Amino acid sequence: MRLSKAEQGLAYTALLLFSLVTILPLLLAFFTSMKGDEEFSLQAMRLLPLEWHPGNYVRALEMGDWLTYLKNSVWVTSIALTGSLLFNSIAGFAFARIAFRGNLPIFLTLLAGMMVPAQVIIIPQFLIMKSIPLFGGNDWLGAGGSGWLDSYYALIVPELAGAFGVFMARQFYLQFPKALDEAAYIDGAGYLRLFLRIYVPLSGPLFATLGIFKFVGVWNDFFHPLIYTNSASMRTLQLGLQTFRGEHQVQYNLLMAASLLISVPIIAMFFIFQKQFIRSMVASSVKG
Repeated sequence: MRLSKAEQGLAYTALLLFSLVTILPLLLAFFTSMKGDEEFSLQAMRLLPLEWHPGNYVRALEMGDWLTYLKNSVWVTSIALTGSLLFNSIAGFAFARIAFRGNLPIFLTLLAGMMVPAQVIIIPQFLIMKSIPLFGGNDWLGAGGSGWLDSYYALIVPELAGAFGVFMARQFYLQFPKALDEAAYIDGAGYLRLFLRIYVPLSGPLFATLGIFKFVGVWNDFFHPLIYTNSASMRTLQLGLQTFRGEHQVQYNLLMAASLLISVPIIAMFFIFQKQFIRSMVASSVKG
């Protein structure tokens, strides 16, 4: 359906306004990162800096052990991302393509977990992490030590699977015809071979979409590292931003500079996988 020029103009205007609203916080963060320390003591705050200070980015990097924070974030995000794609895709394939007893009830129970906020289950999770047997000084009953707390295990293992990822994988695999499975069965393929040889090569859009969501979620996670870790050597980039928060004031210019720097990987990942991401969203919207 072709749109009239007036309708096209309204559409472009709406998209332009939406783009401005979206990019405005980034512009404000950039302008703030370029301001000098003395500007924050003025009563009247300006949008643009009185003087531009690009050296704030160097100062931000010199405060805190950012190489350690970066190493922790990259390691945790990489392992969590890889494991999440593996486990979520396998579970989604099982729910979508294998007819086993209790398929729907188990899946609905899994979906119910999406309705529970992370803050509600953080205490049980903390106790489980603390009571892991034979780790962190614990005995075989899980007592006497700290278990997985303040370790990579606590940051990675809870992120290896999730109800949202399983749901998205199941919906993706449901769109393929049953004839695809039947042809593989005739050739003697089992479920594992069917998944690895047929569905994994077709899962590029799914992996790109899940990968972006998981990467952003783990990379930007502040809550769980704050609860599960307490040593400086285990801090992630998000916890490293606390370096700029003093007892009585916050160095907003350096905080914004560091925040923009650690946002670069997220923006880069989206631009790399944007075609697969959009393709997956379109396929999901026209299913049925």
